[in-house]
Amino acid sequence: METDSLLSGSLDEASGDYGSRTGSERGGATGSRKMPYSVSGDSCTVDREPGDEELYIQQAVVFLEDAIKYRSINHRVDAGSLRLYRWYYSGIIQWGLGLTIAVVLLLAFMERPSSFSMSSDPRHRSPAWQPPCGLTESIEMICLIILSVDVAVKSYLIGWEEFRKSKWLIGYTVVISISVIDWVLSVSMVCDEKLRVRRLLRPFFLLQNSSLMKKTLKCIKRTLPEIASVILLLALHLCLFTMIGMLLFAKSEDPKKNGEWELHFRNLPSSLTSLLVLLTTANNPDVMIPAYSLNRGYAIFFVAFSVIGTYCLMNLLTAIIYNQFRGYLLMSVQTSFLRRRLGIRAAFQVLTCQGARRAAGERVRVDAVLEVMSRVKMKRYYRAAITMVAQQYEDVGFMDREQFTKIFDELDKDCIKEHPPLPQYSSPTLQRLQLIFSHYYLILFGNAVALANVVCICTVLVLNSEKSTEERDNFVLEIINLCFILYYLFEMCVKIFAFGWQGYLSYRNNIFDGFLTVLLLALQITIFITYRLPYSQWEPSTHSVSLWEMIRLVNLLIVFRFLRIIPDIKLMALVASTLLDLVKNLRAFAGILVVVYYVFAVFGIWLFEGAIKPPPESSVPANTSMENITSNFSVACGTYEQLEYWPNNFDDFGAAIILLYDVMIVNNWQAFIDAYSRYTTEWSKIYFVCWWLISSVMWVNLFVALILENFIYKWDRSHSCSVIDVERIRYETSVQLIFREQVQEPTEEELVCQLHQHPHLQLQW
Repeated sequence: METDSLLSGSLDEASGDYGSRTGSERGGATGSRKMPYSVSGDSCTVDREPGDEELYIQQAVVFLEDAIKYRSINHRVDAGSLRLYRWYYSGIIQWGLGLTIAVVLLLAFMERPSSFSMSSDPRHRSPAWQPPCGLTESIEMICLIILSVDVAVKSYLIGWEEFRKSKWLIGYTVVISISVIDWVLSVSMVCDEKLRVRRLLRPFFLLQNSSLMKKTLKCIKRTLPEIASVILLLALHLCLFTMIGMLLFAKSEDPKKNGEWELHFRNLPSSLTSLLVLLTTANNPDVMIPAYSLNRGYAIFFVAFSVIGTYCLMNLLTAIIYNQFRGYLLMSVQTSFLRRRLGIRAAFQVLTCQGARRAAGERVRVDAVLEVMSRVKMKRYYRAAITMVAQQYEDVGFMDREQFTKIFDELDKDCIKEHPPLPQYSSPTLQRLQLIFSHYYLILFGNAVALANVVCICTVLVLNSEKSTEERDNFVLEIINLCFILYYLFEMCVKIFAFGWQGYLSYRNNIFDGFLTVLLLALQITIFITYRLPYSQWEPSTHSVSLWEMIRLVNLLIVFRFLRIIPDIKLMALVASTLLDLVKNLRAFAGILVVVYYVFAVFGIWLFEGAIKPPPESSVPANTSMENITSNFSVACGTYEQLEYWPNNFDDFGAAIILLYDVMIVNNWQAFIDAYSRYTTEWSKIYFVCWWLISSVMWVNLFVALILENFIYKWDRSHSCSVIDVERIRYETSVQLIFREQVQEPTEEELVCQLHQHPHLQLQW
């Protein structure tokens, strides 16, 4: 989880407006120690106190860590606060805070109505385990205490003046307060309350803990006006065609011609719903069949609606969402780069004053820089690269501002993974064998063998697809697999011989390949010990697990092992790497979707819990009134009941999440709209349409666009690389680096202005 930067509101994150505060606004909070600096011309004089030299080093360390993580530097800088600050941002504390937020969110699955049942189908769902009163409340109170400590630490570190300007921290405090009040009410009512308001507020904890989520949310908010204009045009298009459709398919005297009217255009809500679903193509061509069967000319109406709405306006909406959001996100990334440059500039400034007795002008001592780099928490290869560049200035002894800033350009470069050298063999025969077994052709041959293994499995499965378990000749497939597994073992051994243990394990695909090979070999030995091949000695009745089950597990692992070809095909490797980067670096965007899911699931439970009840027997009436359900009616084709969508409901939090996912996919989502409008009210359609607009129209399109941006970034950077280079280069893909070439470097004046506005550093220039 990406952590918050304490003061995300100090810079205008979405517009790139760096802000301008007057001198009276720069005062620090009461009790914070202000460091007095005086920079005049080419000299820096400092009012020193005992221990200041060490304090300047600590400040530089923290400022550089802020720069690396794109955090704000507007926090206290005295020795005690710096220790608290580094402790707060340590891995264990941030991991614990993330775990606390996860536990708070996951409580929804345990709380009443509990999701702890094998099935969500009300027809044969066993009674769910309900936690005793006080269990979830106790866990929640512990989490709220931890979150209260979190907001207290954040508030202390930035000071009261900055706290009052931070809307997120104020909101954080309000949400915790409301949650505690609601918790007290729950306990006083012995957990029998119908509505838990704090459930709806819990996603706020996830939002406030990630600065990138905050930026994303602000970018979405600023994109809404442009989106609203297209949605308004889309609504106009929908209303216009609804009116035309109601006129074209009005009720006639001939009952045979009323099929379209009865099913889709009976009234205004039904007409709007039918065409809205057609906009997503979920009910095409069902919606046009009654009219099209009477006159093929009616197809023009539906084709025109789909072409204009689905293929023009919807795609235009996608383009506008992506373009506008990308623009605001670019400005937000601009602010992130300002934070990095500001952190580096602040570190340089305090190091300049730290070495003022020996440094003439705005220069820092190289040994002080190396000391700082040895303390900064960062990735080892970046530390090594920056230290190596800094050591080039050891002969001079000092670095100026430009040189100091330039050494941190290493943070934007890719890491080249160097594999250990090959082991040295004295025997000419062993050297020739090493050359053969380390050749790239061995990898290609191994891929061909893996492909042949998968083809054999596929062939046997096709031949045995219609046979029962007793009729299958499992031993033929077993012997085939044994031969291939022995080759896999041979391939692993010769690679270890050629590359050595360290060299073999330095390749990620070798780790994957070797692990599965050892696992397959262990399963194969287990099969031989258990079933004592050959066939004549096999007695299936004596074993709890059949030979077919064991072979099926082996086959699954073999098929999974075939994924080893991915790193050896450049395009596949890039696609797989892009997917992994999405999990690591774009989780903030997915986090917003989790928040939306959570909020809509809570609202869905409040509105529709227990609304749909299964009939006493396996059939339900097809009439629109569901008041008197009997088992004497058949169901209409394509309805919620006929499709047996009973497990999709809002009876608990887990089921609500799955139902919302099904609606987001928009496949057959009209069945849910129809069912809940029949069982509850026509106004329930507003809930599902809002969810479709937010999840499917807006967020999915944004996510797809960001996947494209991520892939294009990696493709552009690796199109000149070979397959081996793609394996060696560790691309550090992040949202900031994706837009790195589009952002502008902040000027020295902007950096100096921001340093002047620091609430806890008093700089005199």
